[in-house]
Amino acid sequence: MRDAPSHVPEPLALYAIGLGSNRRHARHGDPRRVLLAALAAMESAGIEPVDASPIIASAPLGPSRRRYANAVALVASPLSPPEMLDRLKAIEAAFGRRKGQRWSARTLDLDILLWSGGAWSDAALTIPHPEMARRLFVLRPLTTIAPRWRHPLAQRSVRQLLRRLERPRPIDRKAAAHEAGGWSGD
Repeated sequence: MRDAPSHVPEPLALYAIGLGSNRRHARHGDPRRVLLAALAAMESAGIEPVDASPIIASAPLGPSRRRYANAVALVASPLSPPEMLDRLKAIEAAFGRRKGQRWSARTLDLDILLWSGGAWSDAALTIPHPEMARRLFVLRPLTTIAPRWRHPLAQRSVRQLLRRLERPRPIDRKAAAHEAGGWSGD
């Protein structure tokens, strides 16, 4: 008697998703609560939560004046990167996200930061997120839940990227003197 072939399901892909909000939502409330509701919305959209970082406050980029609430979630899903992007965009739209000015105030921003499959690039999506290694509001929360995840292009762990970004830089004494009004030009 032969054993029936066993079907071993393919492991789910793991994604690191950046979450950000700096605008109240009529139903969910302040930006912190918007992020908690977004985590629940991802789960109800068939995206399995694995872990989530603490929510942090960060200064805005660009013209927006409102501070952001930011977090990172690790999620598992059978979705391909383009399918995941479509699912995240649908969640953003359900929270009232409108296309418009880059870096403006927004109710919800969901970004694919990393994917267990490595790198991905097409016209609509680039993984890893091209700016993640330069953003403390991404690396700090990501380090709390996936410090050893290696950036597939930089070949450094998330913890190493954070340390590199937080490292004190040497002071350019001429530039500092000029800004202080002490530059005489000679």
